[in-house]
Amino acid sequence: MQDASGGLAVLKNRDFGLYIAARFLSNIATQMLIVAVGWQVYHITGSLLDLGLIGLSQFLPFLCLVLVSGHVADQYDRRVILMLSLCAYFACSVVLLSFAMANIGSTLPIFAVLAVYGITRAFQLPAAQSFVPTIVETRLLRNALAINSSANQVASITGPSIGGVLYAVAESHVGRNSGASLVYGTSAILLITATLLLLLIAKRRAPTPRSSLSWEILLQGVRFVWNRKTVLGAISLDLFAVLFGGAAALLPAYTRDVLHAGPAVFGYLRAAPGVGAGATALYLAFRPISRHVGVTMFAGVAAFGVATIVLGLTRHFWVAMIALVVLGVGDMVSVFVRGLLVQLETPDQIRGRVSAVNAVFIGASNELGEFESGTTAAWFGLVPAIVLGGVLTLIVTFLWARVLFPRLWRMQSFEQLKDNKSDATS
Repeated sequence: MQDASGGLAVLKNRDFGLYIAARFLSNIATQMLIVAVGWQVYHITGSLLDLGLIGLSQFLPFLCLVLVSGHVADQYDRRVILMLSLCAYFACSVVLLSFAMANIGSTLPIFAVLAVYGITRAFQLPAAQSFVPTIVETRLLRNALAINSSANQVASITGPSIGGVLYAVAESHVGRNSGASLVYGTSAILLITATLLLLLIAKRRAPTPRSSLSWEILLQGVRFVWNRKTVLGAISLDLFAVLFGGAAALLPAYTRDVLHAGPAVFGYLRAAPGVGAGATALYLAFRPISRHVGVTMFAGVAAFGVATIVLGLTRHFWVAMIALVVLGVGDMVSVFVRGLLVQLETPDQIRGRVSAVNAVFIGASNELGEFESGTTAAWFGLVPAIVLGGVLTLIVTFLWARVLFPRLWRMQSFEQLKDNKSDATS
């Protein structure tokens, strides 16, 4: 398989350009929404555990539905699924806006909306992860995935920053809960715009002929991942590394209680991982990883763990910012290798179901990581929880590389995937 050297040339594909723009705007909107929810919930209760429950309330409904949603992504037009998902996100933004304007004093209604958000995400993620290979030629897939990741990470930079600044400005000039209202309203406008962009993408037939729903069909993606040990190792590494290193969920408390700062600084800290990840993704769009694939991926996860430890130990804003940028670089390297490996290994007729399994691992690492971090912080304290998470990430990296998945550690290039089909029976 050849490395594509066209860099941004893949953006000449009209549908891919529209998709990237829609994904960029919708990711900014959802990043803003989650930032506002985190700050608002912590403002209402002051509870570290509640910060963890933000992730859990999204993950539980996501987990229950994700296998069905993978089947749906393989049976129906993924473009339509994505549009309906954005409409549901829009509804969540509007409801949260109404809560903020009503100045509610309880977090339970907010968690209920986040559960709906999790249900929507269960259907949106498999469709989004399996959509790019259907609109981009295989020879340009590496560049397309890198640009897709870059757009996502740039959104993760601008989203929290915009959300944090809007929240802080409105709170200081208008009054309490005005910040949340402004962020939720802006999020709703961006989501509608993203939906209209998706509407312009050409219709495509369903990926596979319609088939009846059965456990045999639903579990096909699970069996595929289990039999591809390189895929299993890559996505499970991400699961446990981010599960233990989910310091981002604690940033509202870290900002207020360690750095003694407000929403604007929180927005900068929340955006810092995206700065590192976005720059790395842009670099990978022109220079995709092609050698020492396994070692590079494990090095990225190790950097993620070290950066988490530094974050926990510092009390200085700029050191924290640098640590979070490095954290984003390491995460992006791992995400790029894992994402390309999954896409290259997966036949299109089951791409939705495999993407659903991958989404479970991603969702578990993010949302359960937030819950684990919040719970650990409530038990042991904020700083010990962050440091412990980084240490456990390094331990997981060593075990996966040298004990559980040594073949993944020795993987030199993606071309080896052609020769490693024996993984399915090993």
